[in-house]
Amino acid sequence: MTTDHGECWLCGRPLGRRVEWHHPIPKSRGGRLTVPLHPICHRSIHAVLDNGQLARLRPEPSALRQVPEIDRFVRWVRDKPPDFHAPTRRRK
Repeated sequence: MTTDHGECWLCGRPLGRRVEWHHPIPKSRGGRLTVPLHPICHRSIHAVLDNGQLARLRPEPSALRQVPEIDRFVRWVRDKPPDFHAPTRRRK
């Protein structure tokens, strides 16, 4: 089963069975727009950046990819299947 949401906002891979919705500008900072993500991509964003940091970035994937940890993650996950899952570690 595939979704009709197309591709992941962060990594650009086709979406799989599970889709999570992310606010590029956090709701707590007035964001209303949501974008579709793989669960692993969503968890990776929040493992690296808090809401304050997200609010200071431009609300587009290219801005997130300028963060070294997120860029490294996107390069690592780009060849994985849409429903790939792995544990996500929080930044220390």
